[in-house]
Amino acid sequence: MKFSVWPRPSRSTDEVLNLARHADATGWFGFWFADHYMPNTETGEVEHGDVHEVWSILPAVAAVTESIRIGPLVAPTSVHHPAVLANRAVTLDHVSDGRMVLGLGAGWQVNEHRAYGIELEEPKVRVDRFEEAIQIVRSLLDEDRTTFDGTHYTITDAPSDPSPVQELLPIVVGTSGKRMCRITATHAQEWNTWGAPAEAGRKRGIFTDACERVDVDPATIHSSTQAMFHLTDDAERIAEIENVDATAANSVAGSAERIIDAVGEYAELGFDEIIVPDFTLGSTEAERREGYDRWAAEIIPNCS
Repeated sequence: MKFSVWPRPSRSTDEVLNLARHADATGWFGFWFADHYMPNTETGEVEHGDVHEVWSILPAVAAVTESIRIGPLVAPTSVHHPAVLANRAVTLDHVSDGRMVLGLGAGWQVNEHRAYGIELEEPKVRVDRFEEAIQIVRSLLDEDRTTFDGTHYTITDAPSDPSPVQELLPIVVGTSGKRMCRITATHAQEWNTWGAPAEAGRKRGIFTDACERVDVDPATIHSSTQAMFHLTDDAERIAEIENVDATAANSVAGSAERIIDAVGEYAELGFDEIIVPDFTLGSTEAERREGYDRWAAEIIPNCS
């Protein structure tokens, strides 16, 4: 099992880069960062709060690290043109000497689309757009020239120079929808989803079925998942998390032994990578660093 870090985009740039250096030096597998412009709200209203922009953060992370993989989790094609995404990814692959992973999604956050005047199309059209975009990105990453004539995009003999450092720069798609999973199985190299083991397992079933429908072995696609990991021995806090349906589906709460057991469940489900968000690791940089170090000392060495 691989383990990766994911700082909240509101963290100071100093903290983000310090974490990246530390994760790189202590053997973590990946560094992920969300592609959003503002905090999400359930009502779609704008809420103030610092959110650093991923395509500015990632080059800095690449420059201060040597081995850790880097990528957005995930870049919405509702916001970014596929040619822009492909060119950004290739340049970052060169800056990082072949450590870039391009995370893609169809887009979902209502308030940032509304506030910035970016159309958030109804789901079918949004997925139609995504299906065209991922094909264009894959071609631009792999081919010398790309031509594509679709409903949403027209690409005409577009060059792709330079080529990525990696022979195959991986695309990871974050999704659990049936059609999006089929698109992922067809065009991507990696798949990502949210959930505690039970929820992640349910979504894994959707993805496996999608792979079978397009004749792809799901074991050939690297899969990752993340949850709200609460490393605690506080029985009241554990019960509070586990007894609220809205949080329980995406949360794992308990001792280091409980987290280790959960990692084992993820492994049995076929997941290859666990992403550990810093969202539940503490209210200060020192507490969050201690949380990651507890993972490195108490959990990761005990997960085969």
